[in-house]
Amino acid sequence: MSARLAIDPQHARYQSKGAVVSLQQLLIQRYAARTLEYLAHSRSIAGISGLHLSKMRGRGIDFEEFRPYQAGDDIRLIDWRVTARTSRPFTKVFREERERPVIIAVDQTRNMYFGSQIAFKSVIAAQAAALFCWLAVDNGDRVGGLVYSDSGSSLVRPKRSRRSALHLLNQIYQYNQYLQRITSPDDEKELDPNFRPGLASALGQIRRITKPGSTLYIISDFVTLDEKALQYMNQLSRNNNVICCLVYDVLEENLPVPGIYSITDGSRKGALNTHNSQARERYKNQWRERMEFLESELDKLKVRLIKMRTNQLVVEQIREWIAKNY
Repeated sequence: MSARLAIDPQHARYQSKGAVVSLQQLLIQRYAARTLEYLAHSRSIAGISGLHLSKMRGRGIDFEEFRPYQAGDDIRLIDWRVTARTSRPFTKVFREERERPVIIAVDQTRNMYFGSQIAFKSVIAAQAAALFCWLAVDNGDRVGGLVYSDSGSSLVRPKRSRRSALHLLNQIYQYNQYLQRITSPDDEKELDPNFRPGLASALGQIRRITKPGSTLYIISDFVTLDEKALQYMNQLSRNNNVICCLVYDVLEENLPVPGIYSITDGSRKGALNTHNSQARERYKNQWRERMEFLESELDKLKVRLIKMRTNQLVVEQIREWIAKNY
């Protein structure tokens, strides 16, 4: 299979555009996920095992074979009919099914409501979450997750059902639509007085539904990454397969060509002057330093990082990341 997915008319339909995502765009990611089905065979990438058989034998669902009883075997597994026929004790051996739930944390905070080309970061994050969700569903894994904003969050416990996946996608859609209705911080109504926004709070909640052996995707711009968040991530990465997906815009990497640009945060307006070469260099260095810090901290935790730009096809970026790293 080719390591690169050309953006032809057939694949262009997978591209989400604009400031908000539609539910239809999240549903259509199922077809994009099927172009990545080979990920199911790479346990280190997707952590997908679900209905796939493991090499471990023990008590499970599928009968494997009979074998002579050995000291230490569970006497409840002795097959008395075979034992009676052979005059030797025989025990049943089952093929154990190993399950690796997939948990998806999706950032839909105000700082994700930004983009200069093709789509906003919040839209790309939603699209990536949908792709990972369908990839898990198609491979028989339990899937759940957390969608969080600046004023609330929605926790979906992992289940092996299409209904659970649709519930998660609907929550992503609802939180994404809510961003469009917010024009200033004052417009956000506190959904829970005890809610604390940020990545640390989200990871704290994720721990409640993440069992050892799970795969955890964290999709964010990691602007709110702090010591507490790194502490939680460290705890989660000890017994789980954690993959961070950084969503960023090209304007966060470099200032636009020299000129004067109008900017707004939804309530205030200003002007950005990019003529100063020293300011442009400082801006570029700040981004580089931020990336070096993020990569260094995740490397210490042995957490892998996928970078996703807002002006490129999500499924293609994932495919290219795999080609470079595996």
